[in-house]
Amino acid sequence: MFTGIIETLGTVKQMSTSKGNLDITIACDITSQLKIDQSVAHNGVCLTVVRINNNEYTVTAIKETLDKTNIGDLKINAQVNIERAMKLGDRLDGHIVQGHVDQTAICIEAKETNGSWLYTFEYDPKLNNITIEKGSITVNGVSLTVVNSAKNSFSVAIIPYTFEHTNFKTFKIGTKVNLEFDVIGKYVKRLTELNV
Repeated sequence: MFTGIIETLGTVKQMSTSKGNLDITIACDITSQLKIDQSVAHNGVCLTVVRINNNEYTVTAIKETLDKTNIGDLKINAQVNIERAMKLGDRLDGHIVQGHVDQTAICIEAKETNGSWLYTFEYDPKLNNITIEKGSITVNGVSLTVVNSAKNSFSVAIIPYTFEHTNFKTFKIGTKVNLEFDVIGKYVKRLTELNV
């Protein structure tokens, strides 16, 4: 489980494929605190650390992950949002995040708005995911509040701290991002469909 509060940015150093899997080697300032078999969220995708070498570590993404996320679109030197799993007993500063991406979305608007930034994303509504006005959403692993919720789009407002400390600063129109919809909202929707 994660909170959607990004700890640091990692930089992609190497990528290699093996039997449909993708090994990604990342350098970041918390590598020395990681261990083999540890779960780490990368742009909101929970991946397992399989190797550590000095300040770099490697994770493996399987076909299912590559098909449903933007992980396969990464390039060398790309910045990745990094968060380690939360500790039981810590404050939950963001919201409950599983690290299981529901689908991707495309940035259709990115604009500065007097000291903050407003990003709008469009996603395929056929997968029956929904946003709720003022509800939670995870975009590339970042816990955010939904504004302008619509059937297949929503916006988020980004404060300067989040802009500087995540890969939001690299987003432009056409950027593909990972979405994890609020797990509580998903359960409420399902209960409503079942008339419970």
